[in-house]
Amino acid sequence: MTPFLRKLLGLNWLLLATMLALAVFGVIAIYSATYMREDSVSAEFWRKQADWVAVGFIAFMITSLIDYRWIRWGALPMYVAGLVFLVLTKFVGTKVYGARSWLHLGPINFQPAQVAVIAGIMVLALFLSQFREMHPMLRLLLCGVIVGAPCLLILMQPDLGETIIWGPVLLALLFVGGIPLRYLVCILLIVATAIPIAANLGLKTYQQERLTAFVHPEIDPRGAAWAINQSLIAIGSGGWSGKGFKAPNTQIELGFLPATAVHNDYIFSAIGEQWGFVGGMFLIGAFGLLLLTCLFVAFFAGDQFGLLLVIGITALIFTHIFQNVGMTISLLPITGVPLPLISYSGSFVLMIMFGLGIVNSVWVHRKEAAR
Repeated sequence: MTPFLRKLLGLNWLLLATMLALAVFGVIAIYSATYMREDSVSAEFWRKQADWVAVGFIAFMITSLIDYRWIRWGALPMYVAGLVFLVLTKFVGTKVYGARSWLHLGPINFQPAQVAVIAGIMVLALFLSQFREMHPMLRLLLCGVIVGAPCLLILMQPDLGETIIWGPVLLALLFVGGIPLRYLVCILLIVATAIPIAANLGLKTYQQERLTAFVHPEIDPRGAAWAINQSLIAIGSGGWSGKGFKAPNTQIELGFLPATAVHNDYIFSAIGEQWGFVGGMFLIGAFGLLLLTCLFVAFFAGDQFGLLLVIGITALIFTHIFQNVGMTISLLPITGVPLPLISYSGSFVLMIMFGLGIVNSVWVHRKEAAR
């Protein structure tokens, strides 16, 4: 048996099947949320998503079959490229929902923040695995520098949602990377103390309005709290089994959910209305299976570097799921974070599939790494 065929047969097929099932369902959900629109751009959302899924699948397969240890040489260049893209976005990026967070390079339109977080996970995993004997405080400071540079550039856009993503990802990597628990507890206490100060002094006006609408949704039901109230109405009206695929007279069709965001930020609201509690639980269950499969791969990783890569990517996906679903059911403030593999997000689908390809590569090459 050739090495290529051995690797192909050794793929984690549960990871592959779950990822594809979620991606295909995402295309169906986007179609159901946008098919009624008359403009040609909106009608093509699901087709564009399908194209990105196809490209992402190719990236997943290629990454799965290449030894993940190549990241030792590719992590830093990708990290620097992410920083360069973020700087370019500040000057020539496209503004969406008040944040200059999108960059056009020819026919490609993407969010550099999403490239930066994947590259940041690679660099952090490499650093934490290579310098395990360094003093914990020095490791923390250097990790702070690695994360601080892209976070500062993302905050300048300003994109609070993508900045928050870094927090749980960094904590997960620090915990698994061997940083003593007392240091992590101190970090959490400092962050908890700083949140009220940042909320009052560091946020833009529209971001403060979102926080106010989250705490007191009854204050401005037709303004800042409109989106979250309509999201709750949509999910609640779906009931047990939902109103059905492409159902008429829904919050989606009548335009109560924001037409510019129902296919990305509020896709879970659309799914809750059309597929009901059952559909929502099946979706969350599928995400749970995906995350558990990733953790299973982490448990059998052949080295510390592979373990950290898988934990970082798993934390990234979990945080996106938690934030997106949480904001649509009023557990968290609205932050504009896409739902992995489901939301219309173009390049984000590619990045998530690329990350899952790294997870699969850790699985495929676990025995080689352990030697």
